[in-house]
Amino acid sequence: MMGSHYFAQALAMVLIASMLAVGLANKDWQQGNYTGWGFNHGLNETKGPNKITVGGSENWHYGFNYKQWALQNGPFYIKDTLVFKYDPPNDTTRPHSVYLFQNPWSFMNCDLSQARMVGNQTQGGGEGFEFVLKKWKPYYFACGEHDGHHCNEGLMRFIVFPMYRGWHY
Repeated sequence: MMGSHYFAQALAMVLIASMLAVGLANKDWQQGNYTGWGFNHGLNETKGPNKITVGGSENWHYGFNYKQWALQNGPFYIKDTLVFKYDPPNDTTRPHSVYLFQNPWSFMNCDLSQARMVGNQTQGGGEGFEFVLKKWKPYYFACGEHDGHHCNEGLMRFIVFPMYRGWHY
């Protein structure tokens, strides 16, 4: 039983290191552009906090790959604001919400039992609702609708690990 505790700790360390590495990764690496080496590169390079619409022009909806979106639009920084926009439920759209998971295991399994709702079904309408990245820690976001189906099958989940703005090399 003691070995499983150490395994869980090691897995958590690997996950956090991986997320940090991904946050620092140069998005041009796949296209063969090796300049920059992941630092001082990306959409989000301003000196002050940014407001970033989750999903860009796609907003927050079923079937869009938000993990890929987060990889392509990072790095994210402490005090940046994520804006979640989605239509309130009606006869033609599926309802959406936003949950924040407390740990990577709940996130990976889309287990909402320990997650906290940060945006209900109506808060994404109009200008959307805002979530400020206040701390240097991983944030695990997902849609909590249909008992985790939107999270599992609808690709509506992503991780953000904001960095300090002073971390430019």
